[in-house]
Amino acid sequence: MFQRLGEKIRQFMYGRYGFDKLSMFLLIVGVVLCLLSSFSQLYFLGIIAYVPLILAIFRMYSRNIYKRQQENRRFLQLFDRFRDRQYRYFSCPRCRQRVRVPRGKGKIIIRCPSCGERFPKKT
Repeated sequence: MFQRLGEKIRQFMYGRYGFDKLSMFLLIVGVVLCLLSSFSQLYFLGIIAYVPLILAIFRMYSRNIYKRQQENRRFLQLFDRFRDRQYRYFSCPRCRQRVRVPRGKGKIIIRCPSCGERFPKKT
């Protein structure tokens, strides 16, 4: 019986995106908001908590895999920026390439590795 159920679930999920880091983050935010609303007098947080929960479920069952991968990639890039405290990130004014430079070096001239453009920035 459980094998047939598992097979039905696999067939249903075939071609769908599934679970990733952004979906996990949205689920955690939704659960935290639900807990905050239940332990405090802020009942509107319970209603707001449905937004990230519904978004996470929508992402898991979506068939637009490319779009969901791009969203997850952007989320991971943003999340890595908050974790990476040793470096600053700048965009090249000519080609928009992301350039990583060490923090605390003062005012330096940055050379873009892809186009060779030089631009001053304060780190």
